[in-house]
Amino acid sequence: MYITVVNCSVGVSFGYHKKIACMSDLEHDVFLLLSTYRVESLPLSCQSIETLEVPSPYVIDNYVNLKWDIPGCSRCDEAKRWMCGFKDKTHTNETTCFYYRNEGTSLGSFVIFVALLISLKFYHSWKLEREKDRENRLNVEKFLEDYKSLKPTRYTYADLKRMTDQFKEKLGQGGYGSVYKGTLANGDLVAVKILQESGGDGKDFINEVGTIGRIHHINVVRLLGFCTDNLKRALIYEFMPNESLEKFIFSSDAKNPLLSWEKLKDIAIGIARGIEYLHQGCDQRILHFDIKPHNILLDHNFNPKISDFGLAKLCSKGQSIVSMTAARGTMGYIAPEVFSRNFGNVSCKSDIYSFGMLLLEMVGGRKNIDVTVENTSQVYFPVWIYNRLHHGEELGLNIVAVEDANIAKKLTTVALWCIQWYPGDRPAMKSVVQMLEGSMESLMMPPNPFATSAPPNVDTTTPEITHVGNLTTIAELEEGKEDDIS
Repeated sequence: MYITVVNCSVGVSFGYHKKIACMSDLEHDVFLLLSTYRVESLPLSCQSIETLEVPSPYVIDNYVNLKWDIPGCSRCDEAKRWMCGFKDKTHTNETTCFYYRNEGTSLGSFVIFVALLISLKFYHSWKLEREKDRENRLNVEKFLEDYKSLKPTRYTYADLKRMTDQFKEKLGQGGYGSVYKGTLANGDLVAVKILQESGGDGKDFINEVGTIGRIHHINVVRLLGFCTDNLKRALIYEFMPNESLEKFIFSSDAKNPLLSWEKLKDIAIGIARGIEYLHQGCDQRILHFDIKPHNILLDHNFNPKISDFGLAKLCSKGQSIVSMTAARGTMGYIAPEVFSRNFGNVSCKSDIYSFGMLLLEMVGGRKNIDVTVENTSQVYFPVWIYNRLHHGEELGLNIVAVEDANIAKKLTTVALWCIQWYPGDRPAMKSVVQMLEGSMESLMMPPNPFATSAPPNVDTTTPEITHVGNLTTIAELEEGKEDDIS
């Protein structure tokens, strides 16, 4: 005879069949049913976990009385009331024989039965987890099937091992995983980004492949291929020999920067053109949400390329506002409206704010917040540089040549326009490119970006940053208010 272990939603009743408490939880109850129970009579919320064959002598009046033979118990003579049980004071499953004086179920059998039920519970949890992993893999595979027309090459994990010589040379590591240097069959160098397996449902992978895979622009890093092999996922990019911009602008020797001011200006223009392309040049508008020096890669000629689209969002070109249920990005580069609606709605202007903060770090050759500086007024560089620009003072950047001073002043002025706290006060990326390519004489002095108590477009005299502690997290939008395009 057979019995079936079924899992049902809480509240389902089978009359005299009692639920198995040790296998049930707050949302589900588990029952043992005889094979004679009609399948069509099962409630819709019930599903089978396991079916077990039980000898007829152990089924009495529709109740199941189970018994298992335990290894090591065959020497116990039950006919003479010698029962099998576990040895006392041990941490193993070693059994022993003992004389049972009372009638009833042996303790050893009861323990074994409970152990079986617990095992079934763990099996059920494992099975659900496997089903979830399978569903996640199917989601990724479905996306890749639709993605075939874009033609980035799909590689196996074995291919990645070959092209990286068993992951021999690591280029970098972060919260996303690790990046290794590799070589394609045609000899081209690549960067292989191995994503952490804890990526779960694959949304970040789909987001980055789906976004960057359709982009072809001189200032956006090119995706050459990808790998999804069970839970192992990777992205293969063109190799950038000069690594990231962060390496060059945060030089320990501020008096001898690694990049000239002319090269810094060219890099700034290239980044701005790349962002303008993301906002206006694609079929859909792409909001990056993580513009920072670490995500700007430099090729052999120091041409900048925007990378890392794991946090990007897509929207139609006619859509100016996007919904956000949580802040995304890197502290120090995140626009105020991403934290608090008091400053406005999240839009492509959020990327422009991040670009402005990046531009100031290029000018200062340091992090915008640096508590190691000797002068406390310079701890927050954007405020310090705004004060000097506002009062017509020298920028104090150890610049000798007049041409370099003009470039530094232009980059600073454009950056301060970009970091205006209200999105409506920031220029569009097309205008930013025009300002960077135009003359310094055509630029107007930006309003004070740090006077948050004033309404938009109103200047004040003393910039402060008291707003930082007052930001509130954006609550999840009500359904139907705006289109969520996560």
